Amino acid sequence: MPNPFVHVELHTTDIDKAKKFYGQVFNWQLEDAPIPGGTYTLIKPGEGTGGGMMAQRVPGAPSSWMAYVLVDDIVASTQKAKSLGANIVMEVKELPGIGWMSIFTDPTGATLALWKPNMPAK
Repeated sequence: MPNPFVHVELHTTDIDKAKKFYGQVFNWQLEDAPIPGGTYTLIKPGEGTGGGMMAQRVPGAPSSWMAYVLVDDIVASTQKAKSLGANIVMEVKELPGIGWMSIFTDPTGATLALWKPNMPAK
């Protein structure tokens, strides 16, 4: 599969309640990491696609899950989505030392993120 789902992320209105709930329901290992403006909780399921959770940063927005799809060329993939009718919610953004991401809403109204990880130097 050339463009697999590689990360899922919960943006929640109550991070403590979400951590307790998902930790108990699925027995996931949760690990907090500091990020600018708060904390990011890594979700380590043991196998399969991992993810994270963080406090919802959009005022008044409900809790929601976001899926990330791996791409080889994030700029070209973002532009291709736009040319096919997507609304770009977040242009390509670098997460220093980690990779690049963008977010779009497809023509049906569903939101999806694209991900291009940093490749280690060989």
